[in-house]
Amino acid sequence: MTKFKTVHFILIFLLFNSLLFYIGWNGWVWLKVAFHVENPLLYSVLFIFLSYSFIASRMAKFLSAFRVIGYIWLAVIQYSLLLLPLADLTVFLLTLASVPLSTAILVVGNVTLAIFMIIFAYGLFNAYSPIVRTYQINVPKKQGNRESLRIAMASDMHFGTLSGTAHLKRLVQKVKAIEPDLILLPGDIIDDDLEAFTRKKMSTIMSELQAPLGVYGVLGNHEYYGGQVAEFIEEMKKININILLDEKLTIDHSFHLIGRKDKTDKNRQSFANLLTNIDPAYPIIAMDHQPFELKQAQESGVDILFSGHTHRGQMAPNHLITKKMYELDWGYLQKEQMHAFVSSGFGFWGPPIRIGSRSEILQVDVQFI
Repeated sequence: MTKFKTVHFILIFLLFNSLLFYIGWNGWVWLKVAFHVENPLLYSVLFIFLSYSFIASRMAKFLSAFRVIGYIWLAVIQYSLLLLPLADLTVFLLTLASVPLSTAILVVGNVTLAIFMIIFAYGLFNAYSPIVRTYQINVPKKQGNRESLRIAMASDMHFGTLSGTAHLKRLVQKVKAIEPDLILLPGDIIDDDLEAFTRKKMSTIMSELQAPLGVYGVLGNHEYYGGQVAEFIEEMKKININILLDEKLTIDHSFHLIGRKDKTDKNRQSFANLLTNIDPAYPIIAMDHQPFELKQAQESGVDILFSGHTHRGQMAPNHLITKKMYELDWGYLQKEQMHAFVSSGFGFWGPPIRIGSRSEILQVDVQFI
């Protein structure tokens, strides 16, 4: 490790622990007033365990059971850092208004706890109650006998531990109701590794995803993170889900389908290379997990582009960050001839909580004219 990286690590470590201390101190002050607890030892041990459970789960496989706790605690940390400064300020203002300190701490603490519970309940609902968003678009190209195409698209399912079999069944049920001609899955189908996916026999349920023109997907960054790309592709192949690796197909003599490797792969092909020697008279539909290259896709002749990755920040106000990072971080944008779609995702990364976003499936009805 270089000197610069060492200093960088130390600074992050100190900042992280300073924030944890601030959160922990607030919790202890409220506990002491509300329940007259005097010995902080048990509280401190529990707080440290919760705060480091996610990091521990990533360091060793035998600690992976802590991952669920760690995921949920990430949301606690985020909303603590948003709510606690306001709570502390409110306590200070109440004491200035001659409210006894213990009374101010108890009242404000109880209100803050109630707000936490509302946030988590609402976030759980948004995460586990997916909706179908519908779009109708026209593409001024027509080949073969096909005049229309109904696409069902779901991204960022993160199937595994918390996005489990029940959530997968919701996906299958809702996609079946759409009755699509084509199903597209643009990346992050699993949450890192295959262990939970295979242990829960999720492929059996996922095999029910069927469409007349097939089911196709691409790799997301999390398939790479798990280090089991080959095994994942083979698992998908067994259930007739074709993962496209910088590949192009002509489907039903009517349109081209392009599938890019994820941006994580530094050797992936550019849109320009992928669309070389392709007949531009055909409608061109593409999947690219991360929506970083809308301009390149449009200039290369793509007519419809599907992406995910952003989760629309997943937990507000993170959407303000993704909005700055991407030309389109969620929703629909027409860019010259190209119709771009970025989904907030069907699943979630980390805590099963969505604030300011919703788990979703896209139904896109295409008219070729």
